Amino acid sequence: MRFVLALHTDDGVAYGVTVPDLPGCFSAGETLDQAIENAYEAIDAHVELLMDEGESLPELRPLAIHQANPDLSGAVWVVIEVAVERYLSHRK
Repeated sequence: MRFVLALHTDDGVAYGVTVPDLPGCFSAGETLDQAIENAYEAIDAHVELLMDEGESLPELRPLAIHQANPDLSGAVWVVIEVAVERYLSHRK
């Protein structure tokens, strides 16, 4: 599945990552590459937790919807593919 990431930095060194389609799913890294890599793990763990708790995966929205969100202004946008289908097929 494709997930949109919103990356922010205050100093150009460390980056915070928000996954807007997964409320409460955050990550960070000391570099842009590390922040993106850590986001894979955060998404994987978040989806696994949702499925373990019997929750549904929220609807994934297009990038343009997130770009229009003023709370995410100034973000660097990245779209990544994360293999979470195994959790969707093994729900409790």
